[in-house]
Formats: sequence, structure tokens, C-alpha cells
Amino acid sequence: MPIFEYKCSDCGCEFEELVFSSDECPECPECKSKNTGKLMSACKFKAGGGDSLGEAMPSAPASSGGGCSGCSGGNCSSCG
Repeated sequence: MPIFEYKCSDCGCEFEELVFSSDECPECPECKSKNTGKLMSACKFKAGGGDSLGEAMPSAPASSGGGCSGCSGGNCSSCG
């Protein structure tokens, strides 16, 4: 059951609501109006690997150059 963000067209109140049907428009918690509409929300997700226990994959080493921390050029035996 997703939580959607809504905005009341009558009073301007923005609120979140757990809905059971995507067609359902809940009433405003402030003015009790049914004149509400869904807002576009930013989508958040985590992509990447890791094991089944939810551990993230290790990140790449930070460097200002294009290679490893040893050469910064991308052409030593450690970079390959």
C-alpha cells in the first residue's frame, strides 16, 4: 500500500496519505474538502549490488586522477 502526496485545491494544504486504491482521493485533513489531487513525488531507490543481507557493494577508491591511488594515470599494474 503506497503513500502518496496530495494537495488540496481549496486551502492549499499538502499532505501524505496511505491509500488502498490509486483512484482514491482522500479528503484534506485541514478543511475536509474532497477537492484534492496527487502531487508528483521524487522517486527514491537504491541501485547496486550487495548480498542478500542488504550490504552495499564497496565504493571505488576516491582519487582526483583517472587511475588508482598509486599512479593517478590508469596505466600501472594495480589499475588493470
